[in-house]
Amino acid sequence: MLEPPLIPATVAAPDFDYEQALRDCADGDQRALQRLYLQESRHLLGVALRIVRQRQQAEDVLHDAFMNIWTKAGTFDAGRGSGRGWIYSVVRNLALNAVRDGAREVGVDEETAEALDAQHAMDAHAGLVEAFESRASFGRLHDCLSRLEPARRNCILYAYVDGCSHGEIAQRTQTPLGTVKAWIKRGMGTLKECMA
Repeated sequence: MLEPPLIPATVAAPDFDYEQALRDCADGDQRALQRLYLQESRHLLGVALRIVRQRQQAEDVLHDAFMNIWTKAGTFDAGRGSGRGWIYSVVRNLALNAVRDGAREVGVDEETAEALDAQHAMDAHAGLVEAFESRASFGRLHDCLSRLEPARRNCILYAYVDGCSHGEIAQRTQTPLGTVKAWIKRGMGTLKECMA
C-alpha cells in the first residue's frame, strides 16, 4: 500500500479539505493519502476498534481501509455526501465485514448487531454495482492480489508500488528481514500462477 511513513502525530486541522484530499488521491498524490492518514487515523482506528473489539484486527481494518481509500478515491461523489463521511463509511463497512466474515467468532454488542443487519440490507442492493466497479477498475491483477495473505500482499505493494527495499519493508512491518524476503518471493510466485 502507499502507506505513509511513520511521522509524529499532529493536531488535527479543523479546516481540513477532505474532498480535495480525495480528489488528490484519485490523481495519484501519495501526500494526500498521508495527509488523510495524519488527520484521521487515530479516530478511524477508534471506530474500527469499537466494532471489531480487537486491536490487531482493528489495525488490519484501518490498513485495508486506507488501501481502499487510495484505490477508490475516484469513486467518491461529493453530491452524495461529505468526504469525511465517505472515509468513515469505508472504515465502518470494512470493520462490519470483518466481524461478519471473520474466521473466528467475535462477540458483538446489540448496537453492532443492529449495524450489521442494516449493513447487510444495504449490501444486498449495492453489492452487484460494487463488485462490477471493483473488477472493472482493477482487473485481473487486483483479483490476484486480493487472494494473497495481507502480510504478503502488503510486502509486495511496499516493494513494487512504494519502491521500498527489503530492509525498509522489514522496518515498516516490524518483521524479520528473511521473512519479508520469503513473503515477497512466495507472493510473487503465487501472483505469477494466478496471472497465467
